[in-house]
Amino acid sequence: MQTMKRWIILIVVTLSVFVCAMGAEKTVKLRIVETSDVHGCFFPYDFVERKPLKGTLVRVNTYVNRLRREYGDRLLLIDNGDILQGQPTCYWSNYVVNEESKTPQTNIAAQVVNYMGYDVEAMGNHDVETGHAVYDKWISEVQCPVLGANVIDTLTGKPYLKPYAVFEREGVKIVVIGLLTPTISCWLNERLWSGLRFDEMVSSARHWMQVVREEENPDLVIGLFHSGKEGGVSLPGGIEEDATARVAREVPGFDIIFFGHDHIQCSEWIEGVLTLNPSCWALNVADAQIEVTLDGQGKVVKKSVTGDIVSVRYEQPDEEMEAHFQPQMDSIQAFVNHRVGRFSTGATTRDSYFGSSAFTDFIHNVQLEISGADISFNAPLSFDSRIEPGEVTVADMFKLYRFENQYYVLRMTGREVRGHLEESYDRWVDTMHSPDDHLLLLNDESQGDQQRMGFQNYTFNFDSAAGIVYEVDVTKPNGQKVRIISMADGTPFHDDKVYNVVMNSYRGNGGGELLFKGAGIAKADLDSRIVYQSPLDLRYYILKYIEAKGTVTPEANGNWRFVPHEWTVPAAQRDRRLLFGESGQDSE
Repeated sequence: MQTMKRWIILIVVTLSVFVCAMGAEKTVKLRIVETSDVHGCFFPYDFVERKPLKGTLVRVNTYVNRLRREYGDRLLLIDNGDILQGQPTCYWSNYVVNEESKTPQTNIAAQVVNYMGYDVEAMGNHDVETGHAVYDKWISEVQCPVLGANVIDTLTGKPYLKPYAVFEREGVKIVVIGLLTPTISCWLNERLWSGLRFDEMVSSARHWMQVVREEENPDLVIGLFHSGKEGGVSLPGGIEEDATARVAREVPGFDIIFFGHDHIQCSEWIEGVLTLNPSCWALNVADAQIEVTLDGQGKVVKKSVTGDIVSVRYEQPDEEMEAHFQPQMDSIQAFVNHRVGRFSTGATTRDSYFGSSAFTDFIHNVQLEISGADISFNAPLSFDSRIEPGEVTVADMFKLYRFENQYYVLRMTGREVRGHLEESYDRWVDTMHSPDDHLLLLNDESQGDQQRMGFQNYTFNFDSAAGIVYEVDVTKPNGQKVRIISMADGTPFHDDKVYNVVMNSYRGNGGGELLFKGAGIAKADLDSRIVYQSPLDLRYYILKYIEAKGTVTPEANGNWRFVPHEWTVPAAQRDRRLLFGESGQDSE
């Protein structure tokens, strides 16, 4: 009898412990919101076009604050880089305001990050483009970790930035690993990233995943990658520009990867890993909901991950945030309103896709004059920009030239010049087999892509040339379209002659790979070809050029055209209607 009682008591106790253990089980609901490639779109006003701006971080803050009322600190707000370049807001803060002020001013990007309470930041390639003085200062000013596990200090061999950040929320341990696209050397002058190297992403992710597992024992591992899904530039050693998909496939352990850089909206499961990219300009956020169930011992027994891309285009702006930053917005407005000179005629990048155009050729001509080069390369950096005739301000300089590129002068043979242009036009134009074909190489699937905008390839790689006279025969196969007739002054052009060619620093460092794939110049030989690098950005020199002239008259040089004329003119009108909804007058 006593034995029976003991068994009953033991069973009751065991069941009680089991029930208590079951009762101790809890589910923690987390929310993670990502912005990426904000490019200075902090406030709901476009300081370039001088009109209201959709999206922006002021609207993101409204969205996030609404969620914070439900989630509290169980919401993590993360940013994926390219925050230091874009709207004049950034240029003003990076390079202008501290020259005008006797006391150093906190970077506006750091002020915004801190105001919004971001939990973690990643580094983007356009952040690196600002140079050590700017981004090192910004890193010291933000009140959250700035991640980049594969950004290595060459002196120590250790990460220059924090490789990962750790957060604990109601017993759930979260680790965020940050990575940056490693092909920086293809775009940026080494002086901007001196003392650094950028390691391949897959091996870096694998290494830090092992470190995190051994040292942190996380419940959730999140990737924050400033790198597109796949593709882009490739370098020896398996170094890829866009490697997010490869990491998801080849490095086990990630629960979710937030990414960016390529400005392509994405919500996709890859090998059981949710990958989210909100695109750019704070028009959307990537929003993930994660539920983690813990047993009585604090061990994870169940995880659920969902998420998608959410538009914030039409959220109401956060009035308190606007009021807080009104003094800075007033200063930026005064900066962009400064008068530079006058344009006697207008110019638009729309014309640049169809032949020699006033917009592109104005920049060509400035580059040739300030550099003394023989030939100029230049591409439209904005898909659809327009300068109206009349007064020109600093704001218009950002329409004329979107990025803070320097200008380079390189030595190239005539044969290399031709190859460079062949590669450009192969990406730019169709091979026409009948008069009904497209002139341009278009792609319906890219119409929502913020960088391709209906083209198959990036328009900022559509280099034309000045200083030479040439035709582009769109009936010829790729690699045989360009016929160079002469130099611009009528003297002969020779394949074996060496010319000084001016271009922006993005192109001069190998950006777009036109110098590699087209001209056939090896990357290792590129530095030896550069005979001049400007100390300041090209936009500055364009501004000073206009100031010196007072009034300028942008005109098409008329030094190149598409042929055969009877096919290309009607085709250009058709394609113009497709891209812009109007035919207009095409340059010849």
